[in-house]
Amino acid sequence: MSDKKIFVVFGATGMQGGSVINSVLSDPAAAQQFRIRGITRDPSKPNAQALTAKGVECVTGDINDKASLAKALEGAHSVYAVTNYWEKMDHELEVQQGKNIADVCKEFNVQHLIWSGLVDVTALTDGKFPNVYHFDSKAHVESYIRSIDVPTSTFMPGFYMSNLETMLTPSPQPPHAYTFAMPMPPSTPIPFFDAAGDTGKFVKAMLMKRDQVLGKNVLAATDYCVASDVPKIFAEVKPEAGKGAQFVTIDKDTYKGFLTGAGMPEFAAQELYENMAFMDEFGYFAKASLDWSLSLLDEKPTTLAEFFAKAPKWKDLK
Repeated sequence: MSDKKIFVVFGATGMQGGSVINSVLSDPAAAQQFRIRGITRDPSKPNAQALTAKGVECVTGDINDKASLAKALEGAHSVYAVTNYWEKMDHELEVQQGKNIADVCKEFNVQHLIWSGLVDVTALTDGKFPNVYHFDSKAHVESYIRSIDVPTSTFMPGFYMSNLETMLTPSPQPPHAYTFAMPMPPSTPIPFFDAAGDTGKFVKAMLMKRDQVLGKNVLAATDYCVASDVPKIFAEVKPEAGKGAQFVTIDKDTYKGFLTGAGMPEFAAQELYENMAFMDEFGYFAKASLDWSLSLLDEKPTTLAEFFAKAPKWKDLK
């Protein structure tokens, strides 16, 4: 046990962190090399206790407090770090949280920081879409990490397939066909990604292939799927429920109206509109190929059809 290198995983009980831990524990080679230390707010909670039962060292860590992070990261060889913009919807806070993690990694000479990041949309679009804060803040942290020379690679998750559970819904109008309504052309390529199922596949590959990925971005997605194909794939998997399933392009005000009508603040609705709108012209991953990133994997990522088949939301549909 003492020979193993410590791999610290932030958000241990969350979607991304939990997937990472499961993948490492289930891979004999990875489990033999690394001992996992999971960072969570409360190690006494049932989810954390379940990890402890699997051999994970669960410890308290507060990304707003460097002293707390110092205790959590002491002795770490590798770190997987993820922040959650949507918890407070404060991009300056998220940047500071990321910098806190980076500073402590630097202090403890961490050999590999795997940062969960995204592209800088403001820079990519030359200021056309300046309000996609949850992308830009992570990109700013990535730049900071590199500026202080922490050995790093960036894990970039694609468009969550789980988002479709609220985006692909029956139309309120008869015949109530499932509809994917978005503020984008039907030909917009979307890099779909099963965060719960596949985060660990990519991060484990990055962990085990450190020398191949240092200084690089790993684009986590199964493939690019154009927007209009989403309801078609759904109908293939669920032919009865998916009869007549359709994609509809909607305008900015209609899309934002859906969000604010559900209680979302105006600034966040604008942010999500820009998030969807920039993809067609500029590309979610700046139109980069997924080939190299996918070549790192030793497990196949989840296809959109497989996700539709297994998602609890639609499990009873035929």
